[in-house]
Amino acid sequence: MFKDGAIEGVQVKPLSKFSDGRGWLMEVFRHDELDGEYLPAMTYISITRPGVARGPHEHIDQADYFCFAGPSRFKVYLWDNRPESPTYRHRMALVAGEGAPIAVIVPKRVVHAYKNVGESDGLVINCPNRLFKGNGKKDPVDEVRYEDVADSPYELD
Repeated sequence: MFKDGAIEGVQVKPLSKFSDGRGWLMEVFRHDELDGEYLPAMTYISITRPGVARGPHEHIDQADYFCFAGPSRFKVYLWDNRPESPTYRHRMALVAGEGAPIAVIVPKRVVHAYKNVGESDGLVINCPNRLFKGNGKKDPVDEVRYEDVADSPYELD
Protein backbone atom coordinates (compact mmCIF):
# COMPACT_ATOMS: atom_id res chain seq x y z
CA MET A 1 0.00 0.00 0.00
CA PHE A 2 2.86 2.43 0.82
CA LYS A 3 6.17 2.82 -0.96
CA ASP A 4 9.38 4.27 0.40
CA GLY A 5 10.17 7.80 -0.69
CA ALA A 6 10.28 11.45 0.24
CA ILE A 7 7.04 13.10 1.36
CA GLU A 8 6.12 16.51 0.02
CA GLY A 9 6.20 19.14 2.76
CA VAL A 10 8.13 17.08 5.30
CA GLN A 11 11.25 19.00 6.21
CA VAL A 12 14.22 17.53 8.04
CA LYS A 13 16.69 20.00 9.48
CA PRO A 14 19.93 19.10 11.25
CA LEU A 15 20.27 20.69 14.67
CA SER A 16 23.68 22.01 15.67
CA LYS A 17 24.97 21.54 19.18
CA PHE A 18 27.34 24.18 20.55
CA SER A 19 29.35 22.80 23.47
CA ASP A 20 31.76 24.36 25.92
CA GLY A 21 32.87 23.82 29.50
CA ARG A 22 29.44 24.83 30.83
CA GLY A 23 27.48 22.27 28.79
CA TRP A 24 25.77 22.74 25.45
CA LEU A 25 23.21 24.89 23.62
CA MET A 26 21.05 24.06 20.61
CA GLU A 27 18.72 26.34 18.63
CA VAL A 28 15.56 24.38 17.86
CA PHE A 29 13.81 26.93 15.64
CA ARG A 30 14.11 30.46 14.31
CA HIS A 31 11.11 32.29 12.91
CA ASP A 32 13.28 33.67 10.10
CA GLU A 33 13.93 30.10 8.89
CA LEU A 34 10.31 28.84 8.90
CA ASP A 35 7.42 29.29 6.50
CA GLY A 36 4.64 31.22 8.22
CA GLU A 37 2.30 28.23 8.28
CA TYR A 38 4.74 26.36 10.54
CA LEU A 39 5.42 29.08 13.11
CA PRO A 40 4.89 27.59 16.58
CA ALA A 41 1.85 28.48 18.64
CA MET A 42 3.08 26.57 21.69
CA THR A 43 5.85 24.24 22.84
CA TYR A 44 5.80 21.09 24.91
CA ILE A 45 8.40 18.58 26.07
CA SER A 46 7.85 14.87 26.56
CA ILE A 47 9.86 11.92 27.82
CA THR A 48 9.41 8.56 26.11
CA ARG A 49 10.69 5.39 27.75
CA PRO A 50 12.93 2.93 25.86
CA GLY A 51 10.97 0.66 23.53
CA VAL A 52 7.85 2.85 23.70
CA ALA A 53 6.15 4.36 20.64
CA ARG A 54 3.93 7.41 20.35
CA GLY A 55 1.52 7.25 17.43
CA PRO A 56 0.76 6.61 14.71
CA HIS A 57 -1.69 9.47 14.41
CA GLU A 58 -2.39 12.48 12.21
CA HIS A 59 -3.74 15.98 12.62
CA ILE A 60 -6.42 17.52 10.43
CA ASP A 61 -5.31 21.14 10.90
CA GLN A 62 -2.06 21.02 12.86
CA ALA A 63 1.54 20.77 11.71
CA ASP A 64 4.14 19.50 14.15
CA TYR A 65 7.73 20.69 14.56
CA PHE A 66 9.48 17.87 16.43
CA CYS A 67 12.99 18.26 17.80
CA PHE A 68 14.97 15.12 18.58
CA ALA A 69 18.15 16.33 20.27
CA GLY A 70 18.86 13.51 22.71
CA PRO A 71 19.19 11.91 25.08
CA SER A 72 18.37 8.58 23.47
CA ARG A 73 17.64 7.72 19.84
CA PHE A 74 14.33 7.55 18.03
CA LYS A 75 13.00 6.00 14.87
CA VAL A 76 10.59 8.47 13.26
CA TYR A 77 7.90 7.14 10.91
CA LEU A 78 5.90 9.20 8.39
CA TRP A 79 3.15 8.22 5.94
CA ASP A 80 1.60 10.58 3.38
CA ASN A 81 -2.17 10.22 3.85
CA ARG A 82 -3.14 13.18 1.61
CA PRO A 83 -4.89 12.00 -1.60
CA GLU A 84 -4.17 15.36 -3.27
CA SER A 85 -0.42 15.11 -2.59
CA PRO A 86 2.00 14.09 -5.36
CA THR A 87 3.65 11.83 -2.75
CA TYR A 88 0.39 10.21 -1.58
CA ARG A 89 1.08 6.75 -0.14
CA HIS A 90 4.81 7.41 0.35
CA ARG A 91 6.41 6.50 3.65
CA MET A 92 9.63 7.61 5.29
CA ALA A 93 11.63 6.43 8.29
CA LEU A 94 14.41 8.41 9.98
CA VAL A 95 16.74 7.82 12.90
CA ALA A 96 17.04 10.87 15.12
CA GLY A 97 18.24 12.06 18.49
CA GLU A 98 21.54 11.42 20.21
CA GLY A 99 24.27 11.37 17.57
CA ALA A 100 21.86 12.65 14.88
CA PRO A 101 19.97 15.66 16.28
CA ILE A 102 17.26 16.86 13.87
CA ALA A 103 14.06 18.83 13.68
CA VAL A 104 11.23 17.35 11.59
CA ILE A 105 8.35 19.41 10.26
CA VAL A 106 5.29 17.20 9.79
CA PRO A 107 2.55 18.87 7.72
CA LYS A 108 -1.11 18.33 8.58
CA ARG A 109 -2.62 15.03 7.34
CA VAL A 110 0.78 13.27 7.34
CA VAL A 111 0.50 10.29 9.67
CA HIS A 112 3.44 10.11 12.07
CA ALA A 113 4.87 8.13 14.94
CA TYR A 114 8.13 7.79 16.77
CA LYS A 115 9.66 5.07 18.89
CA ASN A 116 12.47 5.31 21.41
CA VAL A 117 14.99 2.78 20.08
CA GLY A 118 17.69 3.75 22.57
CA GLU A 119 18.46 2.43 26.03
CA SER A 120 17.53 5.49 28.10
CA ASP A 121 14.55 7.79 28.48
CA GLY A 122 14.33 10.05 25.44
CA LEU A 123 13.42 13.73 25.34
CA VAL A 124 11.31 15.17 22.51
CA ILE A 125 10.37 18.82 22.04
CA ASN A 126 7.38 19.71 19.86
CA CYS A 127 6.51 23.20 18.67
CA PRO A 128 3.17 22.75 16.84
CA ASN A 129 1.56 25.56 14.88
CA ARG A 130 -1.79 25.20 16.70
CA LEU A 131 -2.74 25.34 20.38
CA PHE A 132 -3.64 22.00 21.95
CA LYS A 133 -7.46 22.03 22.12
CA GLY A 134 -7.52 25.65 20.90
CA ASN A 135 -7.79 28.86 22.92
CA GLY A 136 -8.62 28.07 26.52
CA LYS A 137 -8.52 24.33 25.71
CA LYS A 138 -12.18 24.51 24.62
CA ASP A 139 -11.97 22.73 21.24
CA PRO A 140 -11.82 19.04 20.39
CA VAL A 141 -8.36 17.49 20.11
CA ASP A 142 -7.13 17.70 16.50
CA GLU A 143 -5.97 14.11 16.22
CA VAL A 144 -6.92 10.93 14.40
CA ARG A 145 -5.34 8.00 16.24
CA TYR A 146 -4.36 4.68 14.67
CA GLU A 147 -2.53 2.97 17.54
CA ASP A 148 -5.31 0.51 18.30
CA VAL A 149 -6.84 0.14 14.83
CA ALA A 150 -6.92 -3.51 13.75
CA ASP A 151 -5.10 -4.07 10.44
CA SER A 152 -3.82 -0.50 10.38
CA PRO A 153 -1.62 0.19 7.35
CA TYR A 154 0.64 2.31 9.57
CA GLU A 155 3.11 -0.26 10.87
CA LEU A 156 6.17 0.33 13.01
CA ASP A 157 9.11 -2.11 13.03
